[in-house]
Amino acid sequence: MSAAFPDNALAADIAAGLSRVETLFDTQLTSAFPAVNELCRHVERYRGKMLRPTLVLVSGLAFTADGESLRPEHDIVAGTVEMIHMATLVHDDVLDDAEVRRRGETVNFLRGNETAVMLGDYLISNAFHLCSRAGDPALNLRLGEVTNTLCEGELVQLSRRHDLSLDENTYFEIVRRKTAVLVGAACELGTKLAGATAAEIAAMRAFGENLGVAFQIQDDLLDLLGDEATVGKSIGRDLEKGKLTLPMILHIAHNQGADRLAALEAIDAKDGPALRRVLTRSGSIDAARARAVAIVEDAKRGLPQTRRAHSRELLLELANRVVARES
Repeated sequence: MSAAFPDNALAADIAAGLSRVETLFDTQLTSAFPAVNELCRHVERYRGKMLRPTLVLVSGLAFTADGESLRPEHDIVAGTVEMIHMATLVHDDVLDDAEVRRRGETVNFLRGNETAVMLGDYLISNAFHLCSRAGDPALNLRLGEVTNTLCEGELVQLSRRHDLSLDENTYFEIVRRKTAVLVGAACELGTKLAGATAAEIAAMRAFGENLGVAFQIQDDLLDLLGDEATVGKSIGRDLEKGKLTLPMILHIAHNQGADRLAALEAIDAKDGPALRRVLTRSGSIDAARARAVAIVEDAKRGLPQTRRAHSRELLLELANRVVARES
């Protein structure tokens, strides 16, 4: 933790904030029905690193003076974005027929798709109920817009499954919509609630969106290259479901003849080992990884100066971890 939290006071503020967010989260999802509570306890494991609520809190602290506290609305927004994110994970597992998430069984594997779909809907509805407690319709409006965009991204991706003509521009637009906008909103709203300027808010939103894009590229690489025990979730789902990811797109676009044909045959056969060999040999995996690193570097260069000591270093460290992670 010391590398990620270079200042003890900042570390204490973040830890306290995440504890409050977890309490809000659990309270919001408490039901009168034991069956619902059991499902909600199961998806508590999906919280993982809590990147999005952490970014809300760090972005807020970055634009407050040393010694000043975050507003209660920061906790509410942090809980809301994590609840939206968890809903997307539950629904993603249905779309991908995934059996493992956070090293445990998925809801759809345990209880079936019907239960998983309804649980995802329950998380979404509770997210906006929680957000309403802030008493600021602008927060609901912004997060509603973001959630619409997440769904659009998933729908476009579904429409382009098994589409070998998918190009880079479309891939990045899908990734921006289905992943990056929520990360960007976490940084944007954390900063806005702290009273930052319009320029600072815009810069932080761009920082977050760049992190989200790089995060998804790394996620795609882990799905292609990782092992389930390390990654902690079902892997190989992109290939199985016909989703072209950046290394595949780069290879198809920049190779001809036998190398291109070998990749197309591996994709058609859903042969993960063969595809990994082809993409490694062509340098397409390294090229995709380099693209993610470059996007993170762009994010770091655009990060504005902050008001609270050490908060900028923490944001830079969080950015580095997006592409260094193995799970």
